[in-house]
Amino acid sequence: MNVLEYIKNNVLFLDGAMGTVLQNSGISPGKYPEAMNLTHPDVVYGVHDAYFSAGTKLVLTNTFGASAHKMAGCDYTPQQVIEAGVKIARSAAEKHGGFVALDIGPLGQLLEPMGTLTFEQAYEDFAMQVKAGAAAGADLVFIETMTDLYEVKAAVLAVKETSNLPVFTTMSFEQNMHTFAGTSLSSMAITLDSLGVDALGINCSLGPVEMLPMAREMKKWTDKPLIIKPNAGLPCLVNYKTVYNITNEEFASAMEEIMSLGVNIVGGCCGTNPDMLKFFFDRAKNRTKTDVYAHKPVSAVCSSGKTVVIDGVKIIGERINPTGKALFKKALETNDLDYIARQAVEQMNAGADILDVNVGHLGIDEKEMMVKVVKKIQSVCNLPLQIDSSNADVIEAGLRVCNGKAIVNSVNGEDEKLSAILPIAKKYGAAVLGLTLDENGIPEKAEDRFAIAEKILSAATAHGIRKEDVFIDCLTLASSAQPEGAMETLKAVNMVSAQLGLKTTLGVSNISFGLPNRELLNSSFMTMAMYNGLNMPIINPNVSAMTDAVYAYNQLSCADAGGKEYIARFADRQAVKAQSTEYTLESLISLGLDAETKTAVKDLLKEKQPLEIVQEKLIPALDKVGKDYESGIIFLPQLMQSAEAAKKGFEAINEHIAATGNTDYEKKGPVIIATVKGDVHDIGKNIVKTVMENYGYEVIDLGKDVSPEAVVKAAQEKGAKLVGLSALMTTTVKAMQETIEKLKLAGCTAPVMVGGAVLTADFSQEIGADFYARDAQAAVEIAKKVIG
Repeated sequence: MNVLEYIKNNVLFLDGAMGTVLQNSGISPGKYPEAMNLTHPDVVYGVHDAYFSAGTKLVLTNTFGASAHKMAGCDYTPQQVIEAGVKIARSAAEKHGGFVALDIGPLGQLLEPMGTLTFEQAYEDFAMQVKAGAAAGADLVFIETMTDLYEVKAAVLAVKETSNLPVFTTMSFEQNMHTFAGTSLSSMAITLDSLGVDALGINCSLGPVEMLPMAREMKKWTDKPLIIKPNAGLPCLVNYKTVYNITNEEFASAMEEIMSLGVNIVGGCCGTNPDMLKFFFDRAKNRTKTDVYAHKPVSAVCSSGKTVVIDGVKIIGERINPTGKALFKKALETNDLDYIARQAVEQMNAGADILDVNVGHLGIDEKEMMVKVVKKIQSVCNLPLQIDSSNADVIEAGLRVCNGKAIVNSVNGEDEKLSAILPIAKKYGAAVLGLTLDENGIPEKAEDRFAIAEKILSAATAHGIRKEDVFIDCLTLASSAQPEGAMETLKAVNMVSAQLGLKTTLGVSNISFGLPNRELLNSSFMTMAMYNGLNMPIINPNVSAMTDAVYAYNQLSCADAGGKEYIARFADRQAVKAQSTEYTLESLISLGLDAETKTAVKDLLKEKQPLEIVQEKLIPALDKVGKDYESGIIFLPQLMQSAEAAKKGFEAINEHIAATGNTDYEKKGPVIIATVKGDVHDIGKNIVKTVMENYGYEVIDLGKDVSPEAVVKAAQEKGAKLVGLSALMTTTVKAMQETIEKLKLAGCTAPVMVGGAVLTADFSQEIGADFYARDAQAAVEIAKKVIG
């Protein structure tokens, strides 16, 4: 019996923490705990054996960080570590009759657009790990502790494209039901369900009590088997060790409540151990597999942080399309991605829910451009995308790099088109937009268009695409050429909506082609279509009359509960008026439009001094972004993109200074930052560096695994005004304290701020730090106090 057969009828008990137990073994795991598969295989075997003896049915290999990125500098290759890790776990599993999962964790670097690691590079690293694990004999792949949905997608595709192994996937959420990188629970569930993972859920970061409402939320969005693998409560540091605040009884009771929701794959994460899980498993071992609060399928698409459920009427923005747009064509020809990004932002601000993306233009590589444009839009805009092309290769390229669940635009009733596009949509978990035309063109009669819609639906479901993910475009014809066509289109929309129960879309503006007062015709026709069942008009949302009509219809049809969206839109009519496309420098930074930020600063330099711009424009703009981040209005991707936009502004300032010799503005600092000796994790440090630099501080980054002596030397030689130290591992907090002590012994007067997942404000004081920075924005506030 394989693991998928097992979970059909059984609760699956997973193991608990590997790192916690290794640290308690008396042998230091060092910088590369995974290397213990080769240096101390007996110790690793003992951990697996203990969990199996406690009642675990599936263990994860000691390969969490066995990636090329994380193991750079290790004496062993990732392949060697993985092969040994699977072999050790298999030996224990054979003794107890259990399963072995290849454990894959994050790569330890931020993916684009937050960082420099590309989607393609991440995919290659994950593919290497999967191939090694499959060859070594793993039963499945367990992707865990992820915070970036984009990184998860790369890993899932690597599993599916390089092996036949089942794949379980979990992400780590904070109590606001978003990950560190801003992924929402709904977006995670929708995207991973659509990609075809075999089970999904949550692990790490929180205890079982905090995960209970999250389990309820996930059940709304997927009918996949759910996984809950919590920490042993919430952590704190005591005598350089992470201590968790929950008892065996409390853990077991909370987990049983989670299982009562129909969660049937359960285990533990940080702080849990064989004794804790045995206590839980002994209580839960007689429970039968249950499935309650059944998921009700809905039509929905998403980006990493925004889910759009197709209830009522949602707007698909049409402006990212070169047809009839000279400036857009020029942008494609000159690779002006900033112009395209602005089109995305303008439509988002005007009220679009989804953005259509079409880059088909003669003289360019459409496939290459689609990838560039999708990535660029995702860097400034958090709306779901509709990938629009007549070329199957272009559609696949766009879907592959799209972060979330997209729509494919489009298929039609032609057998060749259906067979080419539907497998791609299924592979990438996309919804499908079907045009009611075939080899014979567009039928005149609604009944014939309806028949094509039926064919498209049948073909899609035959490919494993859910009915809820099939959208139909009954096609709008120019009323000037075919006056009777409008009513046939409306009739077809009504039939598809009422009889097939499918969501519908129309390119509305075609109706008025060749006629005067097009806006009136467009809005009138769209209103008639919405009454007949139109769910997703494809329009220019910058035209207020069109967007307003959608908001009004949703309010009148009760799709807008309590009229909240309608009231919010019109509470300040002036703010909506014409949806102005003129942006201030502050708004350009907030939106992350880097090239335009630099241009705006250059324009300001014609009338203002550099220091004046920095103090009155750049810093206040960053402060506003920082406050939005702190309050949960925006998340890490938006923070980082705004920081990059501000960086372009400071770049313009520095270029001006170099050209004119103006010295009224100088960078503040320097600030020395480093990840301490023995710790190879540097994502947090890198984020701090980026944000601080874009506040105008000179930041000298010493890197990761930095000795106390190297920090002291740099602080003295560079005349540091502030030192920042980072640590993720509890085992390296002592190195942090040692660094602080040596800085003081050397007479360094620069205050020291510390940060990292394992630290708290109280413990930071215990080790002699002057400040505790919980995140990058806090580090900036500390720098303001210390340096100014």
